[in-house]
Amino acid sequence: MSAPRLDEAWLGQHVWPRFARVLQRKEIYLANHSLGRPPDRMADDVRAAVDAWYRDMDGAWHSWLEGRERFRALTAKLVGAPRADCVIPKTSAGQGLRAVLNSFTAKTKVLTSDGEFDSIDFILRVYREQGRIELKVVPWRSLEPKGADLVVLSTVMFRTGEVVKHLPALIHDAHAAGALVLLDVYHHAGVLPLDVSALEADFAVGGSYKYTRGGPGACWLYVRPGLIETLRTPDTGWFAKKDMFAYARPEPPEFGPGGDAWLESTPPVLAPIQALAGLELILELGVERLRKHSLEQKRILADSIPGCEGAGENHGAFVTFKHANAAALCLRLEEQGVKVDARGEYLRLGPDILNPRAELERAAATLRELLRPERTKH
Repeated sequence: MSAPRLDEAWLGQHVWPRFARVLQRKEIYLANHSLGRPPDRMADDVRAAVDAWYRDMDGAWHSWLEGRERFRALTAKLVGAPRADCVIPKTSAGQGLRAVLNSFTAKTKVLTSDGEFDSIDFILRVYREQGRIELKVVPWRSLEPKGADLVVLSTVMFRTGEVVKHLPALIHDAHAAGALVLLDVYHHAGVLPLDVSALEADFAVGGSYKYTRGGPGACWLYVRPGLIETLRTPDTGWFAKKDMFAYARPEPPEFGPGGDAWLESTPPVLAPIQALAGLELILELGVERLRKHSLEQKRILADSIPGCEGAGENHGAFVTFKHANAAALCLRLEEQGVKVDARGEYLRLGPDILNPRAELERAAATLRELLRPERTKH
């Protein structure tokens, strides 16, 4: 399939039929930046994996591991990883972060921003409380990597959608200062072009929950070549062994090749498989085309909602509306059939290729109507 332009007529003919089940819902869904809507094929893929279990029992491992390896290959292509084995399947981005933190043998000086997602932030603070790391938290715009062993930073801020534009310079400065860099690309991969190899990132974490439509549990850790062969994490298990099915126990332990040495114990096999249909669709349509379409949709919302922010190139795939009680406003919108979400004082509205223009205009009109009594009071 080739799409010269992702307009509504083309999407309606070629893409929307792939989402017949989820499009039956009677709502305007603008939380695509949170939980992405799954293609119909996702359920077929998972059903086939479960059927293999019933039919083949332990013989199902062949197809399950094929699904895992395809997940690694597709993710590598999406984020610019040079090899598929540089992508290590994880059940959460936090699991990937812990694998990296645990790979340091001495107390680690970690530098991060005050804009990180709660899971990443919480893990770092717990490690600090346990005396495992020294932690410095600063505003992301003023992050200076001197003195750190590891820099942890999102490439797109989850509250506001702001893109970290000075990322290449920051990574360069971190390396010059002797620090490694872990990027959280959860709000980047699938909606903004990404090349972790060109950025020279040491690590990256992300997943399929949002923009690649793969649901929870289908996450990953990227470790760059060179580092992946030499650095070892105690977050490991028998799937990381050389000749795992030989059940040998050499001393010292022998690891599998490349990124396989970062695998753990018996994995959750369905999560990578449930992510395949969404990943294939994103790569089929092309991130650059999706980004252009997203910018057009964000502009429609911004033009229709006074005070709306985040429509331009400097923000990710959602817009925001700042409100003192954003959570309550979110609930009122949901009562009107418009699904969005809120993070702190920011109401977040994330359109995608399944939202026609009429839905965006209707959602904006609903929000304006809810805000009208507040403006009248003032």
